[in-house]
Amino acid sequence: MQIVQQVLFVLVSIVAIWLFTKKVKEISRNIRLGRDEDFSDNKDIRWKNVLLLAFGQKKMFKNPLVAILHFFVYAGFIIINIEVLEIVLDGIFGTHRLFAKPLGGFYTFLINAFEILAVLVILACAIFLIRRNIIKLNRFISKDLAGWPRSDANYILITEIVLMLLFLTLNTSDRALQLQGNEHYQDTGSFLVSGFFSSSLRPVSSSTLLALERGAWWLHIIGIYAFLNYLPYSKHLHIVLAFPNAYYARLEPKGEMKNMPAVQKEVLYAMQPESAPTDAVPPANFGAKDVFDLSWRNLLDAYSCTECGRCSAACPATQTGKALSPRKIMMDTRDRLEDVGRNINVHKVYKDDGKKLLHNYITVEELRACTTCNACVEECPVSISPLEIILELRRSLVMEESNAPQEWNAMFNNVENNFAPWKFSPDERDRWTQEV
Repeated sequence: MQIVQQVLFVLVSIVAIWLFTKKVKEISRNIRLGRDEDFSDNKDIRWKNVLLLAFGQKKMFKNPLVAILHFFVYAGFIIINIEVLEIVLDGIFGTHRLFAKPLGGFYTFLINAFEILAVLVILACAIFLIRRNIIKLNRFISKDLAGWPRSDANYILITEIVLMLLFLTLNTSDRALQLQGNEHYQDTGSFLVSGFFSSSLRPVSSSTLLALERGAWWLHIIGIYAFLNYLPYSKHLHIVLAFPNAYYARLEPKGEMKNMPAVQKEVLYAMQPESAPTDAVPPANFGAKDVFDLSWRNLLDAYSCTECGRCSAACPATQTGKALSPRKIMMDTRDRLEDVGRNINVHKVYKDDGKKLLHNYITVEELRACTTCNACVEECPVSISPLEIILELRRSLVMEESNAPQEWNAMFNNVENNFAPWKFSPDERDRWTQEV
């Protein structure tokens, strides 16, 4: 019977890890569809960002209460999964609590710490569910999250609660079997949380307790494998991608826009034709129409988005009823990238589907509503920049489609003719000084 469980466990593990790896490779391929960009500079600053923004969740602590609750869930996810290592090894080798004997009393201390964290995770997830579904904070009931995205968050929170309850049930039944003197369940000492309930289970028959313990063990590990394979399809992929996203965050001053060398060269060649090389090749495009035109860093941003809505809550355009929502910009970019990925899966290479990120997913009205104030970038807890994507799409609109409002065109003409946004000749610009 034991060998059957071991074989079954190994098979389940192989399937779960294979499915997860397959999807991760697809996501990696999708991200690499973007333009190449170098982020190999300032490694010390980048690692500091990883420690402060990803591990330390620095930006989350602008709201201390929510940050602490989120930290419980985050710490629970990171630390309690150390316990998963023991479960996996027990499943492979047919052992039970493999680390208990080597670690001795420290093992009991670790499990006690895990159980306290499990309770805190349950409480935090319950509060988050209440905030989303009963209190209904504005950023959680926005139309951006209509349908699947709203359900996704609830599924994850409920799953985490279930996993923590299974962990505590596993320990409770295990300790009850220890108290009954079952030969396969060595004494680990009483646990703080599960030990409180285990004494009440002592009258329960050994066979029932064994079924409860084994059932909780299997459901716990299968639940973890299911959660692992759900992550790549969920906004909670940020649990993994927050770390590389923090490392590859842009280090330029906040709000600094990137010039386009191709545009600068075209302007130079227009003003000084003699400086243009004879073999000069015109740029393929200005700005971005589709995900292929964005940087791979922008596509990593899209997959890293937590859909928390802090960007949209800070956006003046969103708050005044405009069509723009920075969160939706990131969600639309990810949706388009996923559609492109499925296209490649079917045809092996990308076949034009007649759609583009610009117009088909993100509208002109949304892009024009952006004031480029940088509030969305400043608020994002994992260093995502919706503004970069907005600017690239808007550049394509203006420079390739000549699609701009009349007010913008007037400004562009003034800049071109008068070297300033205003309709004043450069020769007359200082005339006001004569009247002083």
